[in-house]
Amino acid sequence: MTRGLRFFIFSLLMLCAGLATPARAEVVVSFYSHDFGDRFPHAFIVMKGTVDATGEAVDANYGFTAVSVSPAILLGSVKGKVESSEADYIAKSDRQFDVTVDDATYARVLAKVAEWRDREQPSYSLNKRNCVHFVMELAETVGLKVDRKSKLFKKPKSFLIEVRGLNPQLG
Repeated sequence: MTRGLRFFIFSLLMLCAGLATPARAEVVVSFYSHDFGDRFPHAFIVMKGTVDATGEAVDANYGFTAVSVSPAILLGSVKGKVESSEADYIAKSDRQFDVTVDDATYARVLAKVAEWRDREQPSYSLNKRNCVHFVMELAETVGLKVDRKSKLFKKPKSFLIEVRGLNPQLG
């Protein structure tokens, strides 16, 4: 075998080895809104992907809502809960934008979800701690700019469109 042919084969093997390097794992956090109706929450996140450090598959979603939706939510604070939605609800909702996060940010998102889940009751307030406030804090957690003084806290879709506008990298 000639020196040139050995070099060519060696180069080809190195190229193939480089192509065989596993793809970097990632988790995509998608921010959703659901137009008003009889099902809640109206703003929530969906997370899908793989944790780089562990290879753990991620397929979860979280929103925040009142435990019981009644006229009491108009009068002040009521019991709140973090909940996951069924696939049909997600399919009928509007994905507003996605953010790809690293393992550390994914862990911070889970910690923020746990913080909301474990809050002292009553934890839901239509004016101060609703589903839009929940996704606002998650948007901040993934590094997005938000307007904490927004006038859109009762308008999930409009709020998420506002967040997209504040973050040109979202397109």
